[in-house]
Amino acid sequence: MKRIILIGYMGAGKTTLGRALARDIGLPFYDLDWYIESRMHKTVAQLFSEHGEEGFRKIEHNMLHELAEFEDIVISCGGGTPCFFDNIDYLNQQGETVYLKTSPDVLYRHLSMGRTVRPLLQNKTADEVSRFIEQQLALREPYYTKAKHTLDISLLDNHAKIQDSVARLREELSI
Repeated sequence: MKRIILIGYMGAGKTTLGRALARDIGLPFYDLDWYIESRMHKTVAQLFSEHGEEGFRKIEHNMLHELAEFEDIVISCGGGTPCFFDNIDYLNQQGETVYLKTSPDVLYRHLSMGRTVRPLLQNKTADEVSRFIEQQLALREPYYTKAKHTLDISLLDNHAKIQDSVARLREELSI
């Protein structure tokens, strides 16, 4: 039984790398946010709007416990997932957790292209997004660093960089 669980700040490349890793090692891939949306029949943005962040985090927690019971799977979690309830401890019990660590500059480059899609970034200026990323990363880093593994990730903006990161991740996990 194998569970590989990718965590890190939004925009770090968890979905991109998770999908590529799963394809490379022949396991199914699940993005927790997509799983939540398919089970709840609403987008994450709608759930945030209807329930607020606290309500969304409760839904996320429940769906995480459901999804993390699947076997032989690669999971990418939402950026805040490990930071609420007992989620990071639970994830560490369920499988091999990997913190995809990246710089605030890389995160900004990824996220500035999709501010309207991310509920926590809506209606923020470029400077506000940059400051928000730095502040949130500082708050979340203590949770992320509880992962069993850490992989430094650069900008995943082409196939070669993604494949290099998959190879480094496989080496880190000995798979």
